[in-house]
Amino acid sequence: MDREHRLKRLRFRAWHRGTREADFMIGGFFDRYSNGWNDEQIGWFEALMNEQDVDIMAWAIGTLPVPDRWAGDMMGAMQRLDYIPIAR
Repeated sequence: MDREHRLKRLRFRAWHRGTREADFMIGGFFDRYSNGWNDEQIGWFEALMNEQDVDIMAWAIGTLPVPDRWAGDMMGAMQRLDYIPIAR
């Protein structure tokens, strides 16, 4: 699958998580950072999309410790994201 198709598929998955809060957090993170991702970072995000929303959100806001598998620069960026523009 080519890069463009992978990112298009990931964008859909990031914005259709099941709750509005997860959509905004995960989808907003995707929109903010995905243009600069390399193949390894895309793979990391693809794998993260298989985790439960409540876990992803808890790791991102710091209410649960981040498992070693997800710790690193990408999760750090998700934890620092403090504003997501929302179209009205």
